[in-house]
Amino acid sequence: MSDELLSGAAEESDLIFESAIRPQTLDEFVGQEKVRSQIQLLIDAAAMQKRTADHILLAGPPGLGKTTLAMIVASESKRPLRMTSGPAIQHAGDLAAVLSSLTAGEVLFIDEIHRMSRSAEEMLYLAMEDFRVDIMVGKGAGATSISLDLDPFTLVGATTRSGLLPNPLRDRFGFTANLDFYSNEELERVVSRAANLMRLLVDEHSISLIASRSRGTPRIANRLLRRVRDFALVHHGGKVKESTVAEALELYEVDDLGLDRLDRAVLRTLIVKFEGKPVGLNTLSVALGEEQETIESVVEPFLLRTGLLARTARGRQATSAGYRHMGITPPKGEPDLFG
Repeated sequence: MSDELLSGAAEESDLIFESAIRPQTLDEFVGQEKVRSQIQLLIDAAAMQKRTADHILLAGPPGLGKTTLAMIVASESKRPLRMTSGPAIQHAGDLAAVLSSLTAGEVLFIDEIHRMSRSAEEMLYLAMEDFRVDIMVGKGAGATSISLDLDPFTLVGATTRSGLLPNPLRDRFGFTANLDFYSNEELERVVSRAANLMRLLVDEHSISLIASRSRGTPRIANRLLRRVRDFALVHHGGKVKESTVAEALELYEVDDLGLDRLDRAVLRTLIVKFEGKPVGLNTLSVALGEEQETIESVVEPFLLRTGLLARTARGRQATSAGYRHMGITPPKGEPDLFG
């Protein structure tokens, strides 16, 4: 086993790993070709007109590159980047403090923007449109409003639940990018690029196997590659072959479709515990002991996309494909679920 490889693995932290493989430019960013072209146009047009770029909303399931794109927008615009998140902005004063400290042209990235408080959202309307905020000073009858002008800035918001954003906020974004799940071919390019940056020799069959179990998500593809690398180091002297990948993914309970323990637990709960009947999100969350947000934004998108789960007016149900994937014969029932 290579001492250099062992040393690199021992010292590498999650943060360093993610930073090392994160694309730095739109050209390096794999997939989302249409979105990349649209963002490039916004950046180029702003540069030609010597102004800040329009506000951008990035919508899509977790792990598709929203944070990376925000960083690239700042980098290619040659502007500084300020990062925060919706849960951290629970009062209008929190947002006012962030906005008032921005420098001219700075890019403000708000992750999970749908989780901001309503008072902060209302303050953001005016800030995005007129680059101004109104701050209330004092309480009761003596309260007064002070208007504070802001330097022009570009807001990049990221959300996994765009439907939760109020229309007035969504309408103030100059461009909304809806990120799609990746194809296997695109994920193979993601895995190949990451393996090269890690100086890890991985054959095409191994790359294809990792990509096929990555649920259409680059973040998961990179995570699986790292787990395969670790498994190869410990058990096979650092050599990665297709059989090594299969063994590693079996150890980490990632099945042929890319479903993990939680995905299968959702299907098993719907099929076995609730006997295939429609189940509400809150009930499903309690039965699994998982947060509703995790089920709705992390688990459901892929199960819906692969046709293993259906969301009906009465609740969540496993489809016939979901039954078969769990090795259970689907019952005779509604044609759209069990036909």
